[in-house]
Amino acid sequence: MPVDFSVKPTLTGDRVVLRPFVVDDDVAAFQDALADPEVARLTGSPPGDAFDLNRLRAWYGTRNSQPDRLDLAVVDRATGACVGEVVLNEWDGHNRSCNFRTLIGPAGRDRGLGTEAVRLIVGYGFEQLGLHRISLEVFAFNPRARRVYEKVGFVAEGTLRQVLRDGDDWVDATVMSILAPEWAAHRGYPAG
Repeated sequence: MPVDFSVKPTLTGDRVVLRPFVVDDDVAAFQDALADPEVARLTGSPPGDAFDLNRLRAWYGTRNSQPDRLDLAVVDRATGACVGEVVLNEWDGHNRSCNFRTLIGPAGRDRGLGTEAVRLIVGYGFEQLGLHRISLEVFAFNPRARRVYEKVGFVAEGTLRQVLRDGDDWVDATVMSILAPEWAAHRGYPAG
């Protein structure tokens, strides 16, 4: 099954809709999210890195036309507001694998939106794109994200030591992955 990242689907869950970006509707949400100090820290953004509206428009204005990655907006069904994004990128065609990353802003936290968004995009990756492996890295100071990944079935593989400078400290990252046979067995709801 060939992977076609040029198709930008709309995926609907109980709490969220994943859809292609609508720049005029979504850019302000990302400007607000990226201005949040917690988001900046959890994503490893350099301190004080400014994301002005024109820069964000340029970036999100090109996401729907990328043939080698899948970027989708996460929309809260209860409010209709864009609260984040999910991304499958770093495609390795020979090994049918890619990287996963997500950003959920303050308006989308602590209501299960991120967990459902991860399940939707990972399921799409395995069931529609024919991926074999999806991997990610999560910083040690982000246990909330790690819990989400574990709830969906990602498994810790190892530690990248001191990969991020956080003030005067260094932070480790855990490499995690989920494989197609694992997804087929539990569909994002592993036992335990």
